[in-house]
Amino acid sequence: MKVTSFSLLFFLLINFVTAQKIDYSSATIADNLKENANAVVRLNQIDIIIASQRSMTIKTQRAITVFNEKGKSAIDAVERYNKNSSIKNIEAIVYDASGSEIKKIKRKDFKDESAVAQGTLVSDSRYLYLEYTPISYPYTIVYNSELETSTTAFIPRWMPVSNFNTSVEKSSMSVTYPNALGFEKKEFNFSNHAIEKTTDTDTQLSYVASAILAQKPEDYSPSYDHIFPRVMMRLEYFNLEGVDGNAKNWQEYGKWFSDKILSGTTELPEETKSKIKLLVGTEKDPIQKAKIIYNFVQKKCRYISVQVGIGGFKPMLAADVDRLGYGDCKALSNYTRALLNVVDVPSYYTELYGDKDKIDMDPDFFSIQGNHVILCIPNKEKYIFLECTSQDDPFGYQANFTDDRNVVIIKPEGGEIVRTKIYEDEGNVKSTIGNYTIVENGNFTGSLTMVSEGSQYDTKVKVSNLQPAEKERYYKHYWSTINNLKLAPITVTNDKENVRFTENVQLSAANYGTISGAKMMFVINAFNQSVDNVKRIRNRKNPFQIQRGFMHTDEIEINLPTGFTVEFLPPNFELKNKFGEYKTEIIKTDTTKLIFKRSIFIQKGYYSNVEYDEYRIFMEQVSKNDNAKIILTKI
Repeated sequence: MKVTSFSLLFFLLINFVTAQKIDYSSATIADNLKENANAVVRLNQIDIIIASQRSMTIKTQRAITVFNEKGKSAIDAVERYNKNSSIKNIEAIVYDASGSEIKKIKRKDFKDESAVAQGTLVSDSRYLYLEYTPISYPYTIVYNSELETSTTAFIPRWMPVSNFNTSVEKSSMSVTYPNALGFEKKEFNFSNHAIEKTTDTDTQLSYVASAILAQKPEDYSPSYDHIFPRVMMRLEYFNLEGVDGNAKNWQEYGKWFSDKILSGTTELPEETKSKIKLLVGTEKDPIQKAKIIYNFVQKKCRYISVQVGIGGFKPMLAADVDRLGYGDCKALSNYTRALLNVVDVPSYYTELYGDKDKIDMDPDFFSIQGNHVILCIPNKEKYIFLECTSQDDPFGYQANFTDDRNVVIIKPEGGEIVRTKIYEDEGNVKSTIGNYTIVENGNFTGSLTMVSEGSQYDTKVKVSNLQPAEKERYYKHYWSTINNLKLAPITVTNDKENVRFTENVQLSAANYGTISGAKMMFVINAFNQSVDNVKRIRNRKNPFQIQRGFMHTDEIEINLPTGFTVEFLPPNFELKNKFGEYKTEIIKTDTTKLIFKRSIFIQKGYYSNVEYDEYRIFMEQVSKNDNAKIILTKI
């Protein structure tokens, strides 16, 4: 199962001819490719040569013209290596705006650093990267590398466009492979892009993309996997962590991974087992046992960030985590699994893509797709998922990083694709109850209690870890519509058992009410104005997505100054459409007291680009009404 010498000669010839034809002067770039571009990919050629189940070579030739500081990320001159892979060649040449060579960068000039900044977790996992400070813009970097690896379980996906504000002159990918290894591919988002499949046989695949114009980032865009073209690839017969494997689907992958990678990683010292059994005591309920152990891990272990695939795929031994007190996501999830085994609570190692965007593991195409590991505990007909890297998260809490997405659970009998917890829109609640008083000179004092639950809990709980000065800055920004704001000491309560975060606030402000002659005017909605306007985007290209819905409710008692009467009161207001509902109501209880009620419900959804303007107008109406003013007249 060797690649023919003819194929190797073909790739070398193509590389040579392509290199000879490129003029690196920025003046030769077409004007339409410069529009909206921080950088232009002049050439990005990736040749993947799979010689056998245990041998893969990845050759990269990339030429990037960078127009400004923001375009620097498009260079992507980095290679990772470990005991299973080696960098055979890495170099770069820098050209000025006219295309004249100004600097050669050899391997010794690349930065060589550990993939783990702390501890000794995976000391053999390292990366080489280019760090270049330009003397002027534009400039072009031509980058070449060659990586050899025995890990064939992870074939790099092809993404001809990987950045916003980056255009592409030409991007190509070729892969050769022995027919017997069971190569498969899956294409995504090819429509509306100039992509040609130039070869597709039982031993070779190649694509070319050309003249792709830069896209500006657009607010509320879906995640990149819904926008940019990409190709995922995999082998049925592969090697991972020095272990041969074969799998055509997630079920087969899960069984192999459980048998060959996870096997033997959960042994613990007898002393630790005794400690855990004593800690759990007479508790019989498996979920309560799991809560005790999860709390133990949170107090004992700290997290070291190592992405799946960079620090290897095999988790660190549970005994080593127990001894050292730290680990990455793989290590801490596996350690928690080992502790649960001691008290007969079943749990499963779970791979997924962790991100604020909801990115799914493709249920119909097995390949290495994840970047994160969590733990799964069966609970009757459902599952509870544990984020083992957090020392603060409540038991089973997932919002905003691992929620509502397809993941693969690794069971002894095989892998299973399931969906993680969905935080329903109606449960993502922030409720505010409070009061404020306006006195004759327009000064303002108030107090309120805010309770956040669901995904809203995650957005607010970080406040509890802020230092006093940081906390004050946070709240002053949160209530930026109140000038001259002063805050009394703020108390917060983090109820992890019920996943509820409560903030108790007392505040004051001078001149909240504007006085003009005998009249006073102020915004009646003091505490929860919608001020983040949805941007107008002309000729929007992408669909838009509201990934997580929410519900905010407010009930505020307002005490008016004595000696004034209400001249104008904003009318009650209500909006309702496919994006959600908004309602305000003002109740006059007597001559000096009002009750202001407000609710807004936004529901998640995936919408076309032409519907974006409807949403923008909806939110503009919300913002306008939130700024409605009451007018008082002095008696």
